[in-house]
Amino acid sequence: MRRTRHRLRCTFAAAVAAAAAFGGMAAGATGAQAASAPSVQSTPLPPDLEKIRAAEATQLYGDPAERPPADRKTGLISLGDSEISGEGVGTYEAGTNGPDNWCHRSPDSAIHRTGIPADETYNVACSGAYTGNIRIGGTKQYADELVQSDSLAIKARNTRIKMVLLVAGANDDLQFGPVMTDCVERYLLLQGPCQSKYEPGWQARVDALVPKVEQTVSDLKSVMRDAGYADGSYKLVVMGYPSPIGPDFHDNPGFPGKLACGGLGYDSDTVWGRNTAVPAFEVGMRKVAEDTGVTYLDNSRLFNGHEVCMEDTWARGLYIDVSKPGLPDSNSVRQSFHPNYRGHGAFASCLTQLYNSGVQEGSCADPASTGTPTLYPLAWDDAYRPLKNEATGTCLDVTASASANGTAVIGWDCHGGRNQGWWYDSDRKSVHTQLTQDRCLDVPGANYTAGAKLIIWNCSGAANQEWVRQSGGLRPAAATGLCATLGAAKDPLTLRPCDGTASQRFA
Repeated sequence: MRRTRHRLRCTFAAAVAAAAAFGGMAAGATGAQAASAPSVQSTPLPPDLEKIRAAEATQLYGDPAERPPADRKTGLISLGDSEISGEGVGTYEAGTNGPDNWCHRSPDSAIHRTGIPADETYNVACSGAYTGNIRIGGTKQYADELVQSDSLAIKARNTRIKMVLLVAGANDDLQFGPVMTDCVERYLLLQGPCQSKYEPGWQARVDALVPKVEQTVSDLKSVMRDAGYADGSYKLVVMGYPSPIGPDFHDNPGFPGKLACGGLGYDSDTVWGRNTAVPAFEVGMRKVAEDTGVTYLDNSRLFNGHEVCMEDTWARGLYIDVSKPGLPDSNSVRQSFHPNYRGHGAFASCLTQLYNSGVQEGSCADPASTGTPTLYPLAWDDAYRPLKNEATGTCLDVTASASANGTAVIGWDCHGGRNQGWWYDSDRKSVHTQLTQDRCLDVPGANYTAGAKLIIWNCSGAANQEWVRQSGGLRPAAATGLCATLGAAKDPLTLRPCDGTASQRFA
């Protein structure tokens, strides 16, 4: 018993420190337009920043002069917090892995791995940053760090910046770190889920951080104008945050248990995080982009199917760096609950597709669990809609808002909840539930017979998840003589021979 209590205390300490470190995470133009050169003269930098700029110019070109825009190398730059700095990847630039600087900037972070042509890529994001560490006149995080907008001012004068990426807001009013800390503590101490404590005030937190991120975007625009850039001469992207956790790990055939894979927390809290907390944050970030007129990349669903404890995870769970002294503390476990190497590869793919697409707003996901992200020129908020049966007046509903494999699809009173939202991927002919991009309407066992009950299952791109939309109905692509049918208001959704009746039409 004594050893068991000791292990619990160690696990508890590590988990709390990891959750505190989670605070590091949460602590435009088209691609063609973004390639054009700045058009006006830059304004002089303060002497201390000019000295740094001149030294960097010498490294780039052999002399300190500020070159004409057309003669500069091209560049990409990322600013923000640990979600984009590379926290969690495991490889870090010298001087950013302690003991006096914990920015945890990774050479394998997304900005360095896109397919966007550029001579130089810069990552000035820092784990734990909030908007006050990025804005004009803001504060430094560490003595050897610049305010991030000052770093942008220097880079924008020495190179021709094609894309500015901002990922910020989770460390402002949202306070992801302290919230995560409390949720983990409550789980380990058997105090009950944290959802009821934070859900009532969550939207107010999002509402409070939005103007701060908007001001940050405005400041970055000002920095670029002062460096001689017209607003349309580069792409400024605000990127949203994916949910690193979800409740579907029980479907992982190799699930080793929460402790082993680092998914500490109540199942109900993971549901709340994925279905409520992250979506609300995403809506706030989308508003930032809309209000400031910049490009928005919605990654809220990007990690669906790749969360902590899933078979191909794109995020780290609880991770303890045993090379750090004083184990465990906030620095030895700060990499926990952040995108890993594969996660940053997914970011890089989405950013490349977004840059090349020229769209003002795009959403990224892995639609068939192939490990290959796909960009859609839409916003997830607008893509999902209810499917209301013309005969019964009820809506297609994922039973009890559960997203486990095999959950039944039934008719239910329409209420606008996420378990009644559906999206049809016309390219893959798949029908996704709004609960998670990783669950699709499925004919179990490819049993194309009258009376077969339909379910949701891990999206795979298989034939039994392909549907043809015709005359307001849904037909299995492999058996178009059958239709999805709702016999009575709250019946299971079944396959029946197509007869053209209202019970087989969904508006």
